[in-house]
Amino acid sequence: MYPDTDLHIAGAWTKGSAGETMPVLNPATGETLGRFAVATIDDLDRALDAAGRGFAAWRKVSAFERAKIMRRAGDLLRDRVEDIARTMTLEHGKPLAEARIETLAAADVIDWFAEEGKRAYGRVIPARAEGVQQVVLREPVGVVAAFMPWNFPINQAVRKISAALCTGCSVILKGAEDTPASCAALVRAFLDAGVPGDVLSLVFGEPAAISSYLIPHPVVAKISFTGSTVVGKELAALAGRHMKRVTMELGGHAPALVFDDADIGRAVQVLGANKFRNAGQVCVAPTRFLVQDAVFDEFRDRFVDHARGIVVGDGLAPDTTMGPLIHGRRLEAMETLCADAISRGATLAAGGQRIGNRGHFFAPTVLTEVPLDARIMNEEPFGPVALIQRFSDDEEAFVEANRLPYGLAAYAYTRSTARAAQVAARIESGMVGINHHGIAFPETPFGGVKDSGYGSEGGSEGIEGYLVTKFVTQASI
Repeated sequence: MYPDTDLHIAGAWTKGSAGETMPVLNPATGETLGRFAVATIDDLDRALDAAGRGFAAWRKVSAFERAKIMRRAGDLLRDRVEDIARTMTLEHGKPLAEARIETLAAADVIDWFAEEGKRAYGRVIPARAEGVQQVVLREPVGVVAAFMPWNFPINQAVRKISAALCTGCSVILKGAEDTPASCAALVRAFLDAGVPGDVLSLVFGEPAAISSYLIPHPVVAKISFTGSTVVGKELAALAGRHMKRVTMELGGHAPALVFDDADIGRAVQVLGANKFRNAGQVCVAPTRFLVQDAVFDEFRDRFVDHARGIVVGDGLAPDTTMGPLIHGRRLEAMETLCADAISRGATLAAGGQRIGNRGHFFAPTVLTEVPLDARIMNEEPFGPVALIQRFSDDEEAFVEANRLPYGLAAYAYTRSTARAAQVAARIESGMVGINHHGIAFPETPFGGVKDSGYGSEGGSEGIEGYLVTKFVTQASI
């Protein structure tokens, strides 16, 4: 039912050279599902050697041919969606419907980048002198070391792999140890579609040991990391010491502004769905709900009803709409953050406690009137906890929305085009959704500002970090 997961190095699925494995736990039950192989330094060296060979060969394959291979990988994901989704639900916990959506969305990401790679155009610059030709070429940066988190086991990896492959780079992917089989299924789809074995490697192991070895290694030219701001800063500093290109998609604490002229029903429906999706373990999840006085009570009451209507359970159960948290550490974090907020004067309007004593289930939670000095108002909760706060005038809302050093995503609900324009101009965030949650599509930029990172993993901007610019000027003789 659940596969043990090997490393993939130099075209072969293999155990680690030391034979070490670690368990994978089902977050809905706490039981061991299977095991994954742990890479040693020798394994990383083999992956680096393969990636160097793979880059030398793959960069010579035309963008047109690379695109055909990638499109086949997307089709394989669609063909395998049921098996992959079940595997993802077992090891991650998210409802089966969400796992299906993630897998199919990954196929769309592959298709997008397959086509975008064909359009990594250079340009001709008119010369000042007769007989001189000036051209700008776009070339692949080289070997990419990609580091992914567990919360979206396929979609966090597919953007990194796809951007690298479509531009002619090779990839060493450090998969998430909590969700290894989903990531391996994605890699297998690429390989089965025709990506050469040396071009795409998959390793697992102790994150700090792998990152500290791969990032400074001279074979690696580019790093892409998705994860916490704390870890991201450490990896960016390490990369900077070695002049490595970096894309950082880090944490968030997204504000959601609900003005007094908003469609409250729509706001509750969309924000509620996106707050509790993936049990709140989403970097762009709305977290601080800033609601204007005139509609505060209505929004709060309807949002609490929404939270109480969520069915929490095993993701494989057909009626489940929210699964467990990934592990016990997230449960402890939710309990600690909620207790701190309540002790400082916050009101618990819904949830706030663990559900049962088997698995890692936490009730959808709503806290209101949370003091600004509460930890949860300053630290990313990364769980199913919504914070509903009052504001009086628009300026107060903008000040609070921009108070934290995060700037990944933000949301607003208003019927006023003037207010919407102000939101777009004033909010300090890499992505802003107004009256809907239309971010994270393959064709749109995905990335943050301030402590939420830099670079983009979507849209035409998503391939920029994988390309170098070469200027060639030539005079005729």
